[in-house]
Amino acid sequence: MKVSLRQLRYVLAAARSGNLSLAAKELHVSQPSLTAAIDSLEAIFGQKVFVRRRGAGAALTPFGRTVIDQARRVLDEARQLENLAQSSGEVSGELVLGCYDDLAPYCAAALMRELQRRHPKLQIVVSEEGFESLRRRLADGTINLALTYDLDTDPALDIKVLREVRPHALLASDHVLAHKSAISLAELAAFPLVLSDQAASWQHMLELFRLHGLAPRVYARTRSFEMQRSLVANGFGVALVYSEPFGQESYDGLSLCRRPVRDALPSQRIVLARDSRYPATAADIAVSEIATQWFIDHRPAQVYP
Repeated sequence: MKVSLRQLRYVLAAARSGNLSLAAKELHVSQPSLTAAIDSLEAIFGQKVFVRRRGAGAALTPFGRTVIDQARRVLDEARQLENLAQSSGEVSGELVLGCYDDLAPYCAAALMRELQRRHPKLQIVVSEEGFESLRRRLADGTINLALTYDLDTDPALDIKVLREVRPHALLASDHVLAHKSAISLAELAAFPLVLSDQAASWQHMLELFRLHGLAPRVYARTRSFEMQRSLVANGFGVALVYSEPFGQESYDGLSLCRRPVRDALPSQRIVLARDSRYPATAADIAVSEIATQWFIDHRPAQVYP
């Protein structure tokens, strides 16, 4: 074949993002490599797949839209063939695991280590993503599975629930509320709130307060959970979070405390998601089994002083 699966994955990523630089970043390849692969594909077809713009922008041509439709089908069938090849029981090949940013440092490396131990011929690539990016990449087949929270997920996804978690208050260890064994939302709302900048996350957290008639002042929205923890540890505000890290210190060595919330709040689910349009491979099943057991075996303390 003159057309490779790698080229098809590259054009799907470029079509999704509309930007060659962003597509290269998502695929963890250099932009020149991605551009060369697309150039080669266009040379094979003798037609343009993209109209290139200044600043690495790329828009699909009418012919390009036909290519994208066919590329999705080809990659789907390739995954089915891979599944047949693994019918002997030996799991091999490559699997791309998309992982929500806050969950990735919590469990991704441990899952990779266990997968490597049990399935040495399986190569796992972890891609840290936000909610929207995970949803897009599951749909276009550039990631196989997504480890994420069940917030704003597509109802068409096949979902394996790994753990249910409740939101809890995160405070500096010397905060005036830290001596309490549990904290109400009203008490928390009296202090500036530090939120995650992920759209589904910060909106969800504010809605929990609004449902109880509260409107806390937002101090900041941060791009990472560790920055959120650092601001809280340094006394700039408080947080309402689902994430359950094992450690009780921020990156800069300051102590935090975690407390349950008295109010009745909905739990959230940590899930392993797969687009149901693609058949589950032996690798998908192996990851699901190991992730399920890992979340059973590893639970952080419910509170820390």
